[in-house]
Amino acid sequence: MERLRLPGPVAVWAQRGPRRLVLAVNAEAEAEGLEAGQALADAQAILPEVMLVPGDPAGDAAALERLALWALRFTPLVGKVGEDGLVLDITGVEHLFGGEVALREEVLTRLARMGLSAVGAVASTAGTAVALVRAGWSGVVPSGQEAATIAPLSLAALHLEPALTAILQGLGLRDVGSVDAQPRPALVRRFGTGLARALDEALGRASRPITPIRPPPEMAVARDFADPVVTREGIEAALAGLLEDLCRALREAGRGARRMLLRAHRADGDVQEIAIGTGLATREPKHLARLFHEKLECLAPDCGFERITLEAARTDPLTGVQDGLGTAGHTARREELAQLLDRLSQRLAVWRLAPRPSHWPERAARRVGAFEEVEEPEGWATRPRPVRLLRRPLYISAVALLPDAPPSLLRIGRETLRVVHAEGPERFEPEWWRDRPDRKLRDYYRVELASGARLWVCRVGLAEPGEAARWVLHGHLP
Repeated sequence: MERLRLPGPVAVWAQRGPRRLVLAVNAEAEAEGLEAGQALADAQAILPEVMLVPGDPAGDAAALERLALWALRFTPLVGKVGEDGLVLDITGVEHLFGGEVALREEVLTRLARMGLSAVGAVASTAGTAVALVRAGWSGVVPSGQEAATIAPLSLAALHLEPALTAILQGLGLRDVGSVDAQPRPALVRRFGTGLARALDEALGRASRPITPIRPPPEMAVARDFADPVVTREGIEAALAGLLEDLCRALREAGRGARRMLLRAHRADGDVQEIAIGTGLATREPKHLARLFHEKLECLAPDCGFERITLEAARTDPLTGVQDGLGTAGHTARREELAQLLDRLSQRLAVWRLAPRPSHWPERAARRVGAFEEVEEPEGWATRPRPVRLLRRPLYISAVALLPDAPPSLLRIGRETLRVVHAEGPERFEPEWWRDRPDRKLRDYYRVELASGARLWVCRVGLAEPGEAARWVLHGHLP
């Protein structure tokens, strides 16, 4: 696949070990005798006026990713093959385009409009279709004719290592059928299982897995536009209609959306995506529209969107609450809180604390989603703790009347603070199964200053005779 932008013969090349090889050529260069795999010096000798373009692997990968997103307009299951191919599972969707032949023509025609040339094949298995395309065969294979169609094709269909291809050709095995006719044990013994696997995939005897670029959505709706949509008002109107359709389908299925994805296909082939998530499952179009509202600013219509799809990437069961029941008011308030948090989460991170199986302060809690279900151990958080610990505990000075007594004075920087009330100590022993051996115990105190501020301070370790204790401010108490 190549973009037809540069005039005249063009060749793309790259360094492969000590050699410089031609990776791809356009139609003009191919007509003059250039081909992929040639040494760059040979290509220049054959056609001195050829325009040489260095390969861009990162750019090619990004372009293939964009093209894979574009192909989602035909089927929700699209995967990448190597560095320059796509495989589409069209099972169950081909009738929407008038059958396999019409769908193939639709794909190739749209690619041509985008300035791309491609080889397309339709077969009963992904491995067969990929093998046909690699060998340059284009068309639709009738059911049951896979092996007969593949057999006379060149070894390029198997996508083997160049050295292995050269060995097979040296043995007189120049097509797929001649290799398949050899005794399988002898092939495996001499060339390994990779060749046998490639044969089985190409001939449809073994399945070739497809790794989708996006997980297939649980529900989706789409709209195509005869005149591309270019205005914000038009996009919002299309989104409103899609939300009504999708929420209606969710209600009929008794489910609610937790994550939605809007995918806008531009007329020039560019694809743009925006996503939203919700704390609780919902199917309220107005609420979902509000979540999408600000993110629509990220869309760049340019020449206009000719297709917009809306997917419910994740859904949960959602059953309505009957009016008059005692839980109706509670459920309504919970939904209102969830909607508020959903709106806030579009601008900032929303989370809450959940317990961890550890008593060490830095490990005792973790961040979870605002509505994530967690089990709270018995007795957790029964003692007062700071709402937030200091990211970097502050070393301070303290005066205590006795070695194990709470502090009566604190010195933080140049400021001396009098302690009017203190509770503790609460001792924390290191967790020997995960801490380093030299980790010291801590004695924590909850202290109240004359100013009214409440602090969580600790004495680190046991002071040796004649040695001053080390004190740390670890947090501010409410």
